[in-house]
Amino acid sequence: MASPASYRPQPGSIPTQPGVYRFRDAKGRVIYVGKAKNLRSRVSSYFQDIRNLHSRTASMVTSAASVEWTTVKTEVEALQLEYSWIKEFDPRFNVKYRDDKSYPWLAVTVGEEFPRVMVGRGAKRKGTRYFGPYGHAWAIRETVDLLLRVFPMRSCSNGVFKRSSQIGRPCLLGYIEKCAAPCVGNVSAEQHREIVDDFCDFMAGNTSAFVKRVEKEMYAASEALDFERAARLRDDLGALTKAMEKQAVVLADGTDADVIALAEDPLEVAVQIFYVRGGRIRGQRGWVADRTDDGGTAELVQDFLLQLYGGESDSIPREVLVPALPADAGVLEDLLSDLRGSRVEIRVPQRGAKLALQKTVANNAGQSLVLHKTRRASDLTTRNRALEEIQSALALDEVPLRIECYDVSNLQGTEVVASMVVFEDGLPRKGEYRRFVIKPEAGETEVTQNDVAHMYQVITRRFRRLLDEQARSEAVSTDSGPMLVDPETGRPRKFAYAPGLVVVDGGPPQVAAAQQALTELGINDIPVCGLAKRLEEVWLPAEEDPVILARTSEGLYLLQRIRDEAHRFAITHHRSRRSKSMVESALDDVPGLGEVRRKTLLKHFGSLKKLRLAEAEEIALVPGIGPRTAEAIKAAVASADATRKNAGTTAPAVQVNTATGEIIEEN
Repeated sequence: MASPASYRPQPGSIPTQPGVYRFRDAKGRVIYVGKAKNLRSRVSSYFQDIRNLHSRTASMVTSAASVEWTTVKTEVEALQLEYSWIKEFDPRFNVKYRDDKSYPWLAVTVGEEFPRVMVGRGAKRKGTRYFGPYGHAWAIRETVDLLLRVFPMRSCSNGVFKRSSQIGRPCLLGYIEKCAAPCVGNVSAEQHREIVDDFCDFMAGNTSAFVKRVEKEMYAASEALDFERAARLRDDLGALTKAMEKQAVVLADGTDADVIALAEDPLEVAVQIFYVRGGRIRGQRGWVADRTDDGGTAELVQDFLLQLYGGESDSIPREVLVPALPADAGVLEDLLSDLRGSRVEIRVPQRGAKLALQKTVANNAGQSLVLHKTRRASDLTTRNRALEEIQSALALDEVPLRIECYDVSNLQGTEVVASMVVFEDGLPRKGEYRRFVIKPEAGETEVTQNDVAHMYQVITRRFRRLLDEQARSEAVSTDSGPMLVDPETGRPRKFAYAPGLVVVDGGPPQVAAAQQALTELGINDIPVCGLAKRLEEVWLPAEEDPVILARTSEGLYLLQRIRDEAHRFAITHHRSRRSKSMVESALDDVPGLGEVRRKTLLKHFGSLKKLRLAEAEEIALVPGIGPRTAEAIKAAVASADATRKNAGTTAPAVQVNTATGEIIEEN
């Protein structure tokens, strides 16, 4: 691992012109390619204090051994050169939007004397008109099969076509009237070309004219008492209708556009793209890629567009709808316009059907990312590898089958809470999750804003309970060992199991506080580590340097999942506390509603959410609550909700102890 200072160029040696730069490793392999409006400013930014860099950027600069650059005249040339180098060198630190398959196109060989329709993949060829791409080959084959009865153009291979011409007999499709059989002269080349043109027009979205024409011919045949032809035209109309149902109109103005959306997390990004041609969705593609730098949505969009369109001018539409405009949107538009041969617009939809469609695409991207993570987390082999990597990286005596993670949440020192989440065998055990309300320290009247002290308090309380439960279990131990299961309920005792690893959300101060708490309790056989958000570094007690896990490490991925789950659980608890305090303070001001009636009210509805949704008539049914008091309660709750929304608090449903009327939580 090289120090960036060892190959840092002299600041004055880097030009200020636009250009493209390459980082190489010690073996000369290109590991990252980037472009810049000002090379000096951009390249120099990689050589700042490594602690200020994103973890993936830090990994890149420490993996590199040299940097070089090439200047160009314009930003458009920089984009083109960046794309060429990414294609040529395939750098491992550049985001790669890839999937494991090629996507099919519907192709019509318009350059041939007798054009053929077929489903194909791979590179495009001259003299062929393409539609798509489509998500599944079977879907487009079904559509083509429906349309061939209306547009009986050739769909056979060159070998079949030549053989039928030689023997003077058409293939099966000619006999079942799904081909006009130009191979045996049933139609001339000009007549067949008209069929092909009609098919291409229909696929391009001009459908209404054909539907009206078939309807007109059907009614004319019926009036002429040619019922056999009318029935055949009726079936053709049904085939057209069915084909159009597979390609519903989403943009009424007949727009040609690619609609792109992203779903991101710190490690990965899911991309979805819908291909809209003639106002209809013609296809869809999706990727899940590893994030390799700390760029935001705009940078991810720019990388994606460059990789998607850099070498395929035929696939560039007139309009590209994105979730965020790249910083160099104008330059990128110029590049795509040059490739396409006409103007291309990149924009963020603001309203109407285009915004609604992009929300649909974004929903698909989000679901794709969740599914990807679920599959990754549920794979037994992957989980085992993650646990083994954690054991190896932290030098643990055994694999940490039970991992507990702690996080503290507060808003400017108010409603301070903490969470404890449990993962066993790499999977969450939600029944073991616990919540804590932070209490004032000895000699203090209120909780101060000190995350380190709060972490110390939480760890102390949790593991004091562990010692208590173990002492209680040993008191009723059997021949097989301590009784860790409650004999009355048959359930495991709360806090009775010791974790194989304690993870805290934070850096060295939080780790030191957790270790101090365990030491003071006399517990020295439970390892502790911390995961710092900014650089995703793993910290161990009394260690000056963090443990750096590889970006692609399954162990790091598992630790991040656990940390993020603890953060989510703590935030949920914090918001519920704030919402509860707002509602209860509002109820304090309701005339005639004392503490007893307030507890009765909460006990009756069971949760604050149900109380919010209740009408005044329902509230009046609670014993001791009259119509006037019910109206006052409804108004107070509505006022508290308005205040909560203005403060940016979104409160989930909160369960209430039906015996006491208090929110359920662990102390």
